[in-house]
Amino acid sequence: MAYRRLRLDTKNDKEAVVNMALRLKKPVLSLTNSDYNEYGLSDLLVEKGDAYEINLQVYYMLRDSITGWPGGKPNADIPAHPERSSPYPKRVIIFSPHPDDDIISMGGTFQRLHDQEHEVHVGYQTSGNIAVTDEFVTRHLDFAVGFEEIAGINTSKSGKILDNARKFLARKKSNQIDTPTIRSIKGLIRRGEAKATCRYVGIPDENIHFMNLPFYETGMIEKKPMSEKDVKITIELLRTIQPQQVYCAGDFADPHGTHIVCFEVVLEALRRIKDAGDEWINDCWLWLYKGAWQEWNIEEIEMAIPMSPDQVLKKRFGIFIHQSQKDMIPFQGSDSREFWQRAEERNAATANIYADLGLTHYAAMEAFVRWHY
Repeated sequence: MAYRRLRLDTKNDKEAVVNMALRLKKPVLSLTNSDYNEYGLSDLLVEKGDAYEINLQVYYMLRDSITGWPGGKPNADIPAHPERSSPYPKRVIIFSPHPDDDIISMGGTFQRLHDQEHEVHVGYQTSGNIAVTDEFVTRHLDFAVGFEEIAGINTSKSGKILDNARKFLARKKSNQIDTPTIRSIKGLIRRGEAKATCRYVGIPDENIHFMNLPFYETGMIEKKPMSEKDVKITIELLRTIQPQQVYCAGDFADPHGTHIVCFEVVLEALRRIKDAGDEWINDCWLWLYKGAWQEWNIEEIEMAIPMSPDQVLKKRFGIFIHQSQKDMIPFQGSDSREFWQRAEERNAATANIYADLGLTHYAAMEAFVRWHY
């Protein structure tokens, strides 16, 4: 048939047709020759032929990006599938810039990968300590003191640490940088929440990796540039796991710059491993997700993971585990919504756009773009 011979040459063609459909509020398959002419896409008709054939190609591009198998469907020959069916199961690592980006940005996919029996690892790239309030630290200090009393523990060293921490917080001035001890306590709080999230998903403790990349540890919003040590830590972890799939934050709209540095560290590590000639890297695909700040444009999405209402709720409960990030979050930017609200509204909006274009209407969708390095 004619539509099988047609191939749109660029993503710009797909983008133009999708934007036309959304603007006209029409499913892709309902676009007509008149729509193309009136929207200024008559050149595409001349080059590619009838609107019907173009519509089908764009529809298939959108349809083929949707999959319930983010790690690839086993024992299936589906050339248009976003991921390879083999090997199965895959070794997967999710790089999470902060200790909650994994569950916020791709919590449904995270759970799906585990449920489909892939070997899933999580690399928490930074401590995230700057995003813990002093009040939350005080709450944990009270617990630590009470625990020692209950357990009959009374060591002078721990008592002195707790006492000094309390005194510092009591007289801490606005915008004063935390001491290394306070930053360590805040990092420990976030580490505990990240571990609890992984256990909630079903990830074993040995697959949880706290990288604590040095560029982050300034105690301030402004971070250092990527360093050689950051890259070496990442290379070591990648070579230990030798993944076939890597997920990384591509959310460069993060107002504090942490995400883009984390991405650059991963990309540099992968490139160096490739240049060194490691064989496993040739079978390693890099997928980018976006986080709390924005979503991929619909024409960019190469893999969309649908979620049921129950899966949306499960993701929400996973986000709730990060209690230090609920309610009032320091340095969260101009968006006053909580992270779970941002995630749900973003995932629902992606699903709605697919539905508006004539695809199946799911409760929510998480979206990914493959990065070729």
